Amino acid sequence: MHFASPGRIERRQFVIQSLLATGSFCVPNSMIHAKEKEANPIDPVCPPRADILDKLQKLPENHGILLGKAAVVGDFNETARKFELDRTGPRARDYCLKMVWAPERKRVLFCGANHGVPHRLNDVWEFDLPSLTWVMLYAPDLTRGYLDLGKDRSDVRVADGVLQTMRGGPAIVGHTWWGLTYDPKAKRMLFLNTWVTDAAKMVREMGGDPTKLDSGPPLWAFDPQGKRWQPLHAPQPQSKPPFVSVFGGMLEYLPEWNGAVWHVNNWQTRGMWRHDFQADRWELLTAKHDAKAFEANAPEPEQIGYYDPKRKAIFVQRHRDTFRCDVPTLTWTRLRKGNADDGQSPDGHDARSVLAHDPHSGHGLLCHFESNALWALDPDAVKWTRLQPQGDPMPRGHKRLAYFDPAANVWVVMHDTTIWAYRYRNISS
Repeated sequence: MHFASPGRIERRQFVIQSLLATGSFCVPNSMIHAKEKEANPIDPVCPPRADILDKLQKLPENHGILLGKAAVVGDFNETARKFELDRTGPRARDYCLKMVWAPERKRVLFCGANHGVPHRLNDVWEFDLPSLTWVMLYAPDLTRGYLDLGKDRSDVRVADGVLQTMRGGPAIVGHTWWGLTYDPKAKRMLFLNTWVTDAAKMVREMGGDPTKLDSGPPLWAFDPQGKRWQPLHAPQPQSKPPFVSVFGGMLEYLPEWNGAVWHVNNWQTRGMWRHDFQADRWELLTAKHDAKAFEANAPEPEQIGYYDPKRKAIFVQRHRDTFRCDVPTLTWTRLRKGNADDGQSPDGHDARSVLAHDPHSGHGLLCHFESNALWALDPDAVKWTRLQPQGDPMPRGHKRLAYFDPAANVWVVMHDTTIWAYRYRNISS
């Protein structure tokens, strides 16, 4: 495997070196020379560390390595410092384990609110592996309550039919479950931000008119380059079955459908809806599907899954069962039924597991945090294998995050700022 060497930093090298000396590994794009900015337009610029590149390049198959402690950078405000985010990074949150890869940035994005303790925040982060850096892209507004806008709602307003903060962030923020994805054409992270807070009640308490609120699904977009949230205003689709922003649904960008697709299969509704980002419109894709077959063969909420572009399929683990969706036809198949005692079926659950695609091997990789176990799915053989990594052990602890980094060909686990990488398979020569 080969990595690109760090780009040559010319006329502003002294600025970068001074920031490196103080532990700030990323440099705002505005501080970079125009020619360098054109060559590397991603903001902020995070110069890769030679020692990290060397460790990753030399990492053998089926080996893990502790890469060290990540830097944590960003424009930290009082809320961020109150909860020590400037020290720990974001940490995992309740029912918020999914991270989404931004291919043009070669970084992974994260957001989502806890159930209640220690905070409920609307901050957004990205992680850059080559520089070993957590970057806070959007500092949190004031923390929210479980059912309300929190003890201090002075930063909340109603604008464009949406409860939002003065800085434009969501004032109601939920778990992400598996309802988070990245639209590579729009270059936006998309979050179906459904939660229990009664928005109409909040508006009435603020002296506003709740009839002016948007009635459509609570879809939000985040621009990582511009570092800003944006509420989307697509109206409620007039479909049968109805669109419902259920807890624990799945949102996945599917290039064959040129948009993010929302999947639900429970008592509230059953179907798959596509969001057209340019038109800001939802449409039901499964209106002509057999309802009983969909109910029997599609995964229910709490599922975790990934899109496989080569096979044009979504693979899902929901508890001990494995599913496949043929993307061109949106036809679901239950590939296998498992149980906790068979030793061949990992637990797929959006509160305790992460599942991602390894495009180099073509397999799916699942990390089950409660058992500290890694599993691999061979989607053609429909076989799960529990992995036995050599080298440094995976870090243990609460509030861990994980994702697959396709640029570095490693599975990454973060425990606060402790970063561990695991290479499942080498890239075929």
